[in-house]
Amino acid sequence: MNVDKAKKRIAKHVKKGFHGYPLVSLEYFGKTPDSATEVVISYTEEEGTDPQKQTFVSGGDAREDETIQSTLLKIIERADAKTVTEIDGISTVRES
Repeated sequence: MNVDKAKKRIAKHVKKGFHGYPLVSLEYFGKTPDSATEVVISYTEEEGTDPQKQTFVSGGDAREDETIQSTLLKIIERADAKTVTEIDGISTVRES
C-alpha cells in the first residue's frame, strides 16, 4: 500500500476520537524531533488492563516507511480498534 494512503487511513481513525475499547495508541520516537526512527504501537483490550506493545524500527523516518505504515494500519484494522490515538510529535530517545 502507498505510504500516503496508509497515513491518511490511520489519520482518519485517529480523527474519530474516543469510542471505547479496544484502544490502539501510536507513539513515535527519534534521536531528534525531526525524524522518527521507531514507533511503538500499544493495544489495550479493555479499561484497566495492561497494554500489549510492539516496536518497529526504521533506518530512516518511520513515518515515511511504507512497510511500517502499512503494518500499523493492518494491526489497527485486524484488532477492530474502536479508538486510535496518536501522540503528537516525536518523543526523543537517548542512546545508551
